[in-house]
This record gives sequence, C-alpha cells and structure tokens, in this order.
Amino acid sequence: MATPDAWALVCRLFAGGTPILRAALSPREIAALPALGQAVKPTALDQRFVLCPYCHQQRAQVWSDGHRGRTCLCPECGPVAVAADDAVALRLDEDWLRRKLRLALSIESRDGIDALGDGVWRLGDSRRSPVLLARDLIRLWREPALLERVRVAGEPIRVITPKPRETRGAPFGPGVEWLALEDRFAFYAGGISFIGMPGEPPDPKASDPTTPVKGPFSADFRWVTLPGWPHSPIRLTEAQAAVFEALWSFKGEPRTAEQIMRRAGLESAKPIDVFKVKARDKGKPEAEGPLSAYRVLVFTQKRAGLYWMPCAAQQARSQSLTTSKVEEELS
Repeated sequence: MATPDAWALVCRLFAGGTPILRAALSPREIAALPALGQAVKPTALDQRFVLCPYCHQQRAQVWSDGHRGRTCLCPECGPVAVAADDAVALRLDEDWLRRKLRLALSIESRDGIDALGDGVWRLGDSRRSPVLLARDLIRLWREPALLERVRVAGEPIRVITPKPRETRGAPFGPGVEWLALEDRFAFYAGGISFIGMPGEPPDPKASDPTTPVKGPFSADFRWVTLPGWPHSPIRLTEAQAAVFEALWSFKGEPRTAEQIMRRAGLESAKPIDVFKVKARDKGKPEAEGPLSAYRVLVFTQKRAGLYWMPCAAQQARSQSLTTSKVEEELS
C-alpha cells in the first residue's frame, strides 16, 4: 500500500522545506505520488544543475551537447545525457499540510494560522491548547521565546515537528507536548488523521464522516448535507471543500473573491470556478450536487464582488450565545 510511503514523503518534503528533484525519489516514493494528488506539485529549479541521471549521487552542471540535447559532466560517471524528466522537481503544498493538520486536531476554522517566524506557525487551539507547527525541533530549543509567545496559563502547548535523528523521549519540559509528525499523524483518504496515544481520549469527531458537524458540513468539509437534495450527502472535491471552509472561517462576513481564494489556497479567480460542471458531466448527481450546494449556501453581491455564507454566521452566533450562557452560570 502506498499510503505510508506517501506520508513519509510529505514529512520528508516538509522537513527539508525546499523542492526536491523527482530523480532523487526512491521507487516507493514515486509510486506513492498519485495518492497525494495536489499535495505535491511540480515546480521549477535551477536548470543549470541536475542530479546525475546515472548514479543519482552527484550534482552536476548541465551543458548543451550541440545537437539540441543536454548533457552533464558527473565527477564519478563522466558525461551523461540529460532528459527533460531529469530536471523535474516537486514541492509540498504546505498550505495543504497546515489545513489538514488543523482538521486532524479539530482546530476551529475561525482560528487563523499565524506565522511566528521562518518555519514556525501557530495553527490555532486544540482543546484550548495552543498548537505550534515547526519545521525544525532544534529551532524551538534555541528560541524558547517562540513557545512563550503562545503559552496560555494552565494549558499545555502542543508542538508538531518532524523527528530529529537523535531525539528520544520527551524533548521539552513540563507543559509542552511533542507530537512527532511521522509518528502521531498519518495520510488517510486524501487527508491527515491524528494518532492518539493509548489511554488518550479521542478528539470529538463524528463516527460517520458524512455527518454534519459544522452547519451542513462534515468535520473535514468534504461532505455537505443539503435539505431537499435527493442524493444527500454530497461529496465535495478537495478544492470545493477548501472554498467552503474558507467561507466558513469568515463567519458569514462578506469577503472578496481574492480573499476567499487566498484563504482556500487556490489559484482560481472566483469561488464558483471550482464548482462548474463540465459538459460531459451534465445531469450527473456527483457533479451537479456541489454546484447546487454552492448556489443554496453562498450569497453574492455581484456589483461589489462580495461573497458570504449566512449559515456560518448563524453557527457563530449560536456558539457565542452558548459561551455567554456558560459564563453567566459560572459567574
């Protein structure tokens, strides 16, 4: 099964923080790429150097061979022909990783992601505990002030990082829980799942992944239940789910298309773009369902170019009233 290899590749790319030549991937990593979908994307690198296509060990400069082709001079192998695929590189969509980790830890969408420095992000709060994602554990050891910036009195900090080679046990002191990216999370069904420790109470999630948890949406926004739609629940693509999640995060406040698509991590110009039905899919419920959900749930003000989702505002008001009532009872 490619799923463990897919997650191992995600962790490797995140830890490195830079694109990697496709030629440098192992056969198992290459076989796992289709499972990752848009999480790993092709990107451009300096075309003047490649990893030697023959030994895959040495980095060599690329030259024209004088016949509209290219060659490199490997220190070990000598001249080696370079094909177009030898210069293809891949990068991790780190916005995808951060969004999926938030879902895995049941972090509320209204809590934005804050960049605290190069390679360190605050993902939000999980069970009232601040959650940090860092590319390098050593960075947090050297800069403990980063932990103090997010510390909440009486609550532990949860820190997610890739595993260093030599770290054992708990690398932090009391009040900081370390979640090794490779061990405590896994790639599952196009998303990320959290692996709890034995005896640890699970995060509150619906037993049925299609169950509405956030208004009409499932916990991961991949399903929406639309009253009156004969084929509910409606399955959404990752891009469609990202648009709905972005709209939900604005709590029903009108936002421009640019703001929404930036929050969703998509390059399309308008939210409706990812819901359009191709001619060959006309009349198919699996294609028409997401578009119907968009038309019912999303309101627009075309002249001002604004979009909002009233059901998100209703949920936010309901949560606010519930919180106020609890505070009154405690006071």
